[in-house]
Amino acid sequence: MQVDFYHLTVTPLERALPGVAVKVVESGQRLLIVSADEHQRRRIDGSLWTWQAESFLPHAQSGAGDDSAQPVLIAGEVAPANGARFVALIDGEWRDEALEFDRAFHFFDGDKIAEARAAWKGLADREGVERRYWKQDENGRWGARAWPAWC
Repeated sequence: MQVDFYHLTVTPLERALPGVAVKVVESGQRLLIVSADEHQRRRIDGSLWTWQAESFLPHAQSGAGDDSAQPVLIAGEVAPANGARFVALIDGEWRDEALEFDRAFHFFDGDKIAEARAAWKGLADREGVERRYWKQDENGRWGARAWPAWC
């Protein structure tokens, strides 16, 4: 399983996450988006509706309807009621339940570097786990990088 660490340095989560979600859905997969923060879940819900005027990304908040029908489901816990095999942890908190998925996206910003570092190190010796670190350049483009020296 692959764990992608996304270090948000230029683009806020509300602009970065939809691009990942679209790629997941376009690949025929489903995505579970997880945050313990209810306000963050509401902000992400809104950003998925408005991030690009010409696109539509079907999604819902967990419990707002038929969760199993949603290509993208926003939830407070790691419980893929939509059958997702991809999970995005967006509140900067790593959860080992993410290892039950085929791929995990772990988003964090400067306030959560210590937590991301601990998760990165904690996954180093896990069998079958491939870690990747993504960081934005000054123009906001994502690129795979070596984990920074501060780790």
